[in-house]
Amino acid sequence: MTAIKFDHIDTAFTHRGGPPGHAEVGRTVSTELSETMGAGFARWEGAEVEWTVKYDEVIFVITGELIVETREETHIITPGQMLWLPNGTWLKYRGHALFGYAVYPGNWKALLEQSS
Repeated sequence: MTAIKFDHIDTAFTHRGGPPGHAEVGRTVSTELSETMGAGFARWEGAEVEWTVKYDEVIFVITGELIVETREETHIITPGQMLWLPNGTWLKYRGHALFGYAVYPGNWKALLEQSS
């Protein structure tokens, strides 16, 4: 295996929320590349998406402003900033941003299926 560079322009995105607004996610580092981590890009355009993370996640904003509300507080993440979210965190993503994310473990879906 060798290093691979990814560009959000070349990433295939999948709808994840809205209306209202629109949210989409493009996974670049999938379980085909790594079982231990996952990564990709996301674009949020005014959508609000609630979720409980099933993994540790790091979000880093490239452009715009992403708002991540947890049960404890609201985080506003702007370009050049990162947010770490521990496994099991309930949250609501909202805002207008292009951001990157990394998750561990990357094979969290398979692990959930195995434990069911």
